[in-house]
Amino acid sequence: MQLRPFPVDLAATVAAWATSPKEAAMWCGHTDGPVPAEKVAGWAVGDDVQTFGLYDGDDLVAYGELWSDKEEAESELARLIVDPRRRGQGVGQRLVAELTARSTYPSVLLRVHPDNHAALRCYAAARFTRVSPEQEAEWNAPQPVPYVWLVHTR
Repeated sequence: MQLRPFPVDLAATVAAWATSPKEAAMWCGHTDGPVPAEKVAGWAVGDDVQTFGLYDGDDLVAYGELWSDKEEAESELARLIVDPRRRGQGVGQRLVAELTARSTYPSVLLRVHPDNHAALRCYAAARFTRVSPEQEAEWNAPQPVPYVWLVHTR
């Protein structure tokens, strides 16, 4: 499998991977029905955001973002999702490992919806650990849900 920059012409494919309203909310916070392709395509516009696809040959099997924060000297993995046909096969772990390796900072963070048990297992297998309760409370103060915050220190 190979991680490559994400082409926005595949945004509709990725948007369709959120198979239920609950899954869409846990993936990207979208609560108004199916995730529009335009929303996925628009995520790549920030200077500090890199969007990637994980490919198995020519097949796109996962999507994720690497957000860089120069002031904090850290990266955050965001909006990670695996093609439903490829879940449970280690694709998520591979995506996390590839994105983490792309970070230029020693600390890589991610936040996950507390009900996303499959993602929590994936991130634990990738050696992410939960931040302190105090740090989590501080970071969750402005958030719409109380996320589980994880860190991987290289």
